[in-house]
Amino acid sequence: MRRREFIKNTAAGLAAFGSTRPKSAGAKGSKYRVAVIGRTGKGNYGHGLDVVWNDVEQAEVVAVADEDSKGRAGAAKRLKAPKAYADYRRMLKEEHPQIVSVAPRWLDCHRDMVLACAEFDCHVFLEKPMCQTLDQADEMIAALEKRNLKLAIAHQTRYSPSLRHAQRIIADGVLGDIVELRGRGKEDRRGGGEDLMVLGTHVMDLMRLFAGDPQWCFASVNDGGNPVTSNEVRDGAEGIGPLAGDEIHATYAFGGTKMGYFSTHRARYGAAKRFGLQVLGTKGILTMTTGVLPEIWFVEDPSWQPGRSKAQWKRVTSAGIDKPETLADRGHALGNRLIALDLIRAIETNTQPKGSAYDGRAALEMILAVYESHRLGAPARLPLKNRRHPLSML
Repeated sequence: MRRREFIKNTAAGLAAFGSTRPKSAGAKGSKYRVAVIGRTGKGNYGHGLDVVWNDVEQAEVVAVADEDSKGRAGAAKRLKAPKAYADYRRMLKEEHPQIVSVAPRWLDCHRDMVLACAEFDCHVFLEKPMCQTLDQADEMIAALEKRNLKLAIAHQTRYSPSLRHAQRIIADGVLGDIVELRGRGKEDRRGGGEDLMVLGTHVMDLMRLFAGDPQWCFASVNDGGNPVTSNEVRDGAEGIGPLAGDEIHATYAFGGTKMGYFSTHRARYGAAKRFGLQVLGTKGILTMTTGVLPEIWFVEDPSWQPGRSKAQWKRVTSAGIDKPETLADRGHALGNRLIALDLIRAIETNTQPKGSAYDGRAALEMILAVYESHRLGAPARLPLKNRRHPLSML
């Protein structure tokens, strides 16, 4: 699909954001100064957090930073950035951007990059997951709060135009009282700890969206069929930090009768096929994948066994219930655009983005609560008192 056609086809999904003139950018008609931080070979530019600004009319990329010379040159070319830097701190100091994409997927740099953005008064679009530990997340949020800066995290499903219809189904009682939320990771070669951290963040974020904040987590982390000890803790790939386990099972208690469950293992069959969330109520079930245009289906069946009741599944799209999908997405392009526009809205209205730093930290807290419960051998109350990584304390 050509760029012009893509923008035209997604216009309906973007209309809800209204006008986002850069009030803080200066004179009428001026654009937000945007910078991009990437790291070729060590997280690169995430899932398109660099090129998103090419399709945001209210912004212009003024510079890119990448310590790798070849990667830096390539990024400057595709972003049409007039300046390119090896040192992102120097870029922030000299270019005075108002918004920065902290794009690398690897987590070992997120804390330092966000703190630098806060030091130079920059709002942030951050790749997920937020960071390695809760004490890092706390430090990042404190720095942003000090200067009243906004951070949007790349939990794309939160921005799905389809999601409002799913939320309405639940709010209107179509599913009855919500009693269970069941999530699974991709369960591919990363099944277990890496799956929990890298992909579980999406599922945790959706659980909170539908059920609110959890009160406690009770979990077990196994490796080779045995409970994980300090001997099994390793440095995770892609700068994740401490990691352990090839099989994880976690239970979360939300308010009232709502319980949440998340599991991941290295599956022999069907890897990636179960990735997503099920919301189960006393009148029916809603299932969904992740992404800006997720597959969402629901059925009104209190038995949770549609074959018994002969109830029919109904699809939920951005257009509504049982309506064809009218939007198209090229990878992560639409989701990133919606996040970028919402970040601008949040800046101009002095409110939080739909997926804020607080949401990013809360999803991370649900993940690390798994390891904290395993460490304690008991339910871990949330919010966690321990802000260190629990695996470093086994």
